[in-house]
Amino acid sequence: MSSPPDEAIALFEHKGGSANEPFPCIHVPPACTSKGTPYLQAPGVVTLAKPQVQYDGLRGFLDGFSPELSFGDYLSDPLALTPATSLCKVAGQTCYLSFGPKRSKNADAGKYLENIKASGHGSVLEHASFSFLLYGVSRSFTHELVRHRAGTAFSQTSQRYVDGKVLRFVERPEYRHSPELHRRFEEGIDRAASEYAERADFLLNEQAAGAAALSGEARTDARKKVQQAARSALPNETEAPIVFSANVRSLRHIIEMRASRHAEPEIREVFVRIYLCLVQIEPLLFSDYSLLALPDGTHELTTAHRKV
Repeated sequence: MSSPPDEAIALFEHKGGSANEPFPCIHVPPACTSKGTPYLQAPGVVTLAKPQVQYDGLRGFLDGFSPELSFGDYLSDPLALTPATSLCKVAGQTCYLSFGPKRSKNADAGKYLENIKASGHGSVLEHASFSFLLYGVSRSFTHELVRHRAGTAFSQTSQRYVDGKVLRFVERPEYRHSPELHRRFEEGIDRAASEYAERADFLLNEQAAGAAALSGEARTDARKKVQQAARSALPNETEAPIVFSANVRSLRHIIEMRASRHAEPEIREVFVRIYLCLVQIEPLLFSDYSLLALPDGTHELTTAHRKV
């Protein structure tokens, strides 16, 4: 079995992850301004779902071929692979009905997948999908993330339906090392939180007085009308938790786009962290990536097998 690169394990642990988690997470604690406005200074990544495989059902299919092909032995490989790697390998070998003795055995899965990546046969990677909860991310980030459509799914916190009491903010990476920008950030989110609360209170009073524009047939609808109007006071720095799902091919493409040194700093940090979680679970599928430290202390990811 393959293991994550040492530098990935070290960075994962440095950022607060645990290499022993069956579903790796990187959590970040919230901070508060002196006035009690909550905010986060780094993204949190929670692995919610990963593939699960069961191949006993393949036996009926494999045994349907001539016994001299020995396809039934495919299920007797002594080395078990991780689920997503195994699934992608089965998919690739189905393309060529490569189930006989001359097939690539599980012990050679690394070489097999390296050939898949090098040849650009990325469709077999689409069968394995992962889901993450991303928090400590801003609406600026999510507006960029949802531009990736193929092989992805998104469910994002709605400012129309959440009360202002649960709103938090996200400090940009550029502000964290500048006392002046950090001070301005904290003052700005204090003002935004205050303005939001004042507008919401005013709108609630208007609603109670029977303002036609805010009337609602149900309590939820009435509350939504207040919050959808008050949210215009919120900046792009408002936190926007999102559940993000994607298959391995799409994840690789997004990592290559967004974990590049040319990417926006917040989204680059998120996808470096997503990679750090993925490589704990499925090292072979992401074995071709290299972590490079940048002069500002952040990291980028590179690979020789782009656009698989």
